[in-house]
Amino acid sequence: MKNLKSIGRYVFAAPFAIFGLMHFMSANDMAGMVPSFVPGGVFWVYLTGLTLIAAAVSFVIQKHTYLAGLLTAALMLVFVFTIHLPGVIGGNMMAMGSLLKDLGLAGGALLLASNYQQD
Repeated sequence: MKNLKSIGRYVFAAPFAIFGLMHFMSANDMAGMVPSFVPGGVFWVYLTGLTLIAAAVSFVIQKHTYLAGLLTAALMLVFVFTIHLPGVIGGNMMAMGSLLKDLGLAGGALLLASNYQQD
């Protein structure tokens, strides 16, 4: 059972690491997704990429996993409410997949954090 938890933790961390790298590789393209009421555009894309990679590393090495899980869930929920939900409300049904993905990742991050509440 312990191996299953380890595998699950690695599999859960992988998308965060990949998304983080993608933020660095496509920062200018992603800057358009930053809500217009937030100044800084590409700065936030780089910062988000860094936080996603840091979360993935934390999940894999099991250091500060509780805090990383809580902060990652919060970040995913910020994406849900500031990027994807306005898109869905505006009629972009393609945004629904991203909304559900980020909502699921937020839930997974909270579940992971709950397993590390004492660290």
